[in-house]
Amino acid sequence: MHVPDGFINVPVSVATGAVAATAVAVSLRGARRELDERTAPLAGLVAAFVFAVQMLNFPVAAGTSGHLLGGALAAILVGPYTGVLCISVVLLMQGILFADGGLTALGVNITDMAVVTTVVAYALFRGLVRILPRTRRSITAASFVAALVSVPAAALAFTGMYALGGTTDIPIGRVAVAMTGVHVLIGIGEAVITALTVGAVIAVRPDLVYGARGLTAPLKLRVGGELVDAAVPAAVPGAAPVAVRSASVSASTRNVRIAGLVTALVLAGFVSYYASSSPDGLEKVAADQGIDEKTEAHHTDGSPLAGYGVADISDGRLSGGLAGVIGVGATVAVGSGVFWAVRRRRTSEGQGPGAAGGDSGREPSVPAGNV
Repeated sequence: MHVPDGFINVPVSVATGAVAATAVAVSLRGARRELDERTAPLAGLVAAFVFAVQMLNFPVAAGTSGHLLGGALAAILVGPYTGVLCISVVLLMQGILFADGGLTALGVNITDMAVVTTVVAYALFRGLVRILPRTRRSITAASFVAALVSVPAAALAFTGMYALGGTTDIPIGRVAVAMTGVHVLIGIGEAVITALTVGAVIAVRPDLVYGARGLTAPLKLRVGGELVDAAVPAAVPGAAPVAVRSASVSASTRNVRIAGLVTALVLAGFVSYYASSSPDGLEKVAADQGIDEKTEAHHTDGSPLAGYGVADISDGRLSGGLAGVIGVGATVAVGSGVFWAVRRRRTSEGQGPGAAGGDSGREPSVPAGNV
């Protein structure tokens, strides 16, 4: 779905750039309400994980592959505003470091892959969790459906942008049918990856899943062989001291972050070597329909990491793996810096830790579980 330079004309590229800039500005403000002591350290990791999984193209049809877009996953894990920022950071890293997605088309890509996927997915997710039974399985099921729908929605959004500013004269109906058809298949893969990831985090630390807040019973911690509410004041008889509970939560959060980072590094540095080499959905449609006739060379084609490989390293496995590790590291660093700055701004404005995500200061509730 990464649109290269030359697919969309200058006026529409400028317009989508303005839309993307506005969306990022709004998201920076909205993320202040979402990023608390739990989600802020996780947001940079979510961006890095999305970057890593996007390197894993999976086959969806003869000669066609797909990869995660990540908008649904990011929105459900860390919130819709923060999700837009996560995907925007990923797209920026990919465009600058790896020549993946045009720089003049960055506004197109952010609007399509960050804004459309996140808005569509999170709106559908919230609607589903309101009508489904309030359980962890419902969250996972809603994640699956939201992710599935978000991909063809992004394909239709690209079709709309192409109808306004496409640089080749192709019947828009053919483009719409081709894009939607292949991206429904890609959406199935997106849905599976999203549901598995959300389900895995819920199983370990449900309080870290933004979309699971306010559902059922509060998080339980096992302290001294007994289950206690994480939010129970220390003055309640039988409750563990606040310092003990806080240390348990911090250690558990740290373990989740370490596991997530190691997973991202393994996926990008090793598993990516075995990803499908077939063109992805947009590339395949563009070649078949003639959309790519006026594709322009990427501005960073000569960069040391262009094409997800390290220049002057002839071994394909080593070159691609090292590039993936560098990409994960760069995305973690940039993403964490952005989210740290947003969180610091929120703290300087005097917002309490319970004000995240429109919960009006209430302690977020999640499905009960042991840590």
